[in-house]
Amino acid sequence: MTLSQGQAAALDGPGEKAPDTEVSQVTHDPLLSIGVFARRSRLSPKALRLYDRLGMLPPARVDQASGYRWYRESQLALARLVAMMRRLDMSLPQVSAVVSAPAARRAELVGSFWDGVERRIAGQRELAAHLRIRLAGEEGSYPMYEVKEREVPEQLVLTEQRHVQVEDLPDWIEAAMKRLLASAQGYGGPAEAPFVVYHGEVNEDSDGPVEVCVPIRPDREPVAESAIRREPAHREAYVRIPKAQVEFPQILSAYDAVAHWIAKQGGGAAGSPREVYFTDFGAAGPNDEVCDVAWPVS
Repeated sequence: MTLSQGQAAALDGPGEKAPDTEVSQVTHDPLLSIGVFARRSRLSPKALRLYDRLGMLPPARVDQASGYRWYRESQLALARLVAMMRRLDMSLPQVSAVVSAPAARRAELVGSFWDGVERRIAGQRELAAHLRIRLAGEEGSYPMYEVKEREVPEQLVLTEQRHVQVEDLPDWIEAAMKRLLASAQGYGGPAEAPFVVYHGEVNEDSDGPVEVCVPIRPDREPVAESAIRREPAHREAYVRIPKAQVEFPQILSAYDAVAHWIAKQGGGAAGSPREVYFTDFGAAGPNDEVCDVAWPVS
């Protein structure tokens, strides 16, 4: 069956031209005007023209004289997929990557994107909690933290220390930790959880110094090129935090909570604060507990 000019005009809306008789023929996969396709896909004509320019969703036919675009009904599935990804706030390059990927990889790419969103939201949640604590003042502001105490025996540690700016701190800690863990294999592997000692503050105005330590067994013969020292036995107060809170500045709330607890106990700090990483940080999710923020106490 062939649409009359009047029927095509009614379908396309005011001012839209109908295709010639050959392409307007109703088939199992009919041509749709850009207006109809936009309504059915829930994408605006402006967005469809943009996606055409980007090569993500080209029309099935373009009128050479008028430049008017026509789409196949079968293209609606892809158009709706694009619309849904945009509602997830995926960027155009991210959407394009999914569209151009083999069908078997598309779910993986969307999953990877959403994992990143959840990491970002988890980090923002912790940052918001940190800001609320800061703005509310110290008194009664730390119910989210459970401060505990423990005894830590003397440890022999491989060590690497340097002054480092806050923006470079995560990369340097990761690199130094990898180097020391590799060196620890010469001593039979790490004996306890690695930790990072802050001998001075690290913020926008101060660069530490910071020391990364990997405990090793004390009965192994020292290797000449390894820097080694003994960490004295001590008692420490600590709080356990998830991966999302390890980032600066939200981690400062954990340090403040421990310092506030120590002050309320009437004691004092007996050493430099530190972060003890007791699990595989890279494999952990944003809400997984990965780190103890600790402070030696007298």
